[in-house]
Amino acid sequence: MESNLDIQEYPDSFFLLQKQIQQSVEEHTLVINSLANYLAEIQQLATLVVKTLKTGNKILLMGNGGSAADAQHIAAEIVGRFTTERRGLPAIALTTDTSILTSIGNDYGYDNIFSRQVEALANANDLVIGISTSGNSKNVLQALTAAASLGCQTAALLGKGGGEIKNVVNLSLIVPSSNTARIQEAHILIGHILCQVVDSAFTCSIPTIT
Repeated sequence: MESNLDIQEYPDSFFLLQKQIQQSVEEHTLVINSLANYLAEIQQLATLVVKTLKTGNKILLMGNGGSAADAQHIAAEIVGRFTTERRGLPAIALTTDTSILTSIGNDYGYDNIFSRQVEALANANDLVIGISTSGNSKNVLQALTAAASLGCQTAALLGKGGGEIKNVVNLSLIVPSSNTARIQEAHILIGHILCQVVDSAFTCSIPTIT
């Protein structure tokens, strides 16, 4: 009843809202469906994640804003579990320790908040994953460059053409969109796929990926 009254009182606003929602859903669907063209790249990244963990190495993840949340989300699913019971696995989001972030930001500048942590925590053959919707986040770029110099494997979830970051990583997965929200929605789907593959690989429900 209230909804009908609102439509009668504010018809233009109601139909504008309806149009905005429909447009967002359609954009989301288009971008998500486009990932069907990148199955080989997603499989390659999943293989790299599993191989890293199977060889006793760890995953480091980072990003800014919504991408920071995605990094934390993926790390949490790897350390805990996604859907299947298994042992905990080593993954660290470099976005969570406020004392580290603020001290490095204060002493060395914001562009160094991730590279300093990579320098402190990463070992050769660890996998360092950067998440950047623009592909140009300076702190992510610097951290991935530092990771490569330490002998780490590097990968990135990107958008908007991949920016500078695509040129410094072993593997990049670029969502074909310029809309930040749609890119982030695709990134977390890719993240969930990675976590599902990890669960399967460590519960023997699929053959070990080599």
